[in-house]
Amino acid sequence: MKAHVSWVNELAIKDGALDTFKGLMEEMVSGTRAEPGTLAYEWYISRDGGTVHVFEIYADSEAVVAHHISEGFMMKNWAGRFMDCVDSTRCVVYGDPNAAAREILDRLGASYRSAWGGFSRF
Repeated sequence: MKAHVSWVNELAIKDGALDTFKGLMEEMVSGTRAEPGTLAYEWYISRDGGTVHVFEIYADSEAVVAHHISEGFMMKNWAGRFMDCVDSTRCVVYGDPNAAAREILDRLGASYRSAWGGFSRF
């Protein structure tokens, strides 16, 4: 298995925040696209617009930290605006992130799953 770290973050959109959150999502996707260590950054919304899943894959733990600290989430004030719009209801992390990445992911209430079998093509 590779050093990839990925997760699915399930979010409940707060009442009246959907339009604001949509604009923030577009900003975050655009900004994150420039991060070389971000391999996938996909957002999925429920039919009723109340729940969002964010699926993220990073090349390694260093890319996780870069996304959150040095390149995006915190530096561009995405974190505060993000939490104004949603509540994180579940975050499942796949892979073996290092201590620095775990510290970030623990704030989302993450549960962890270590690689056990299978393969990926990237």
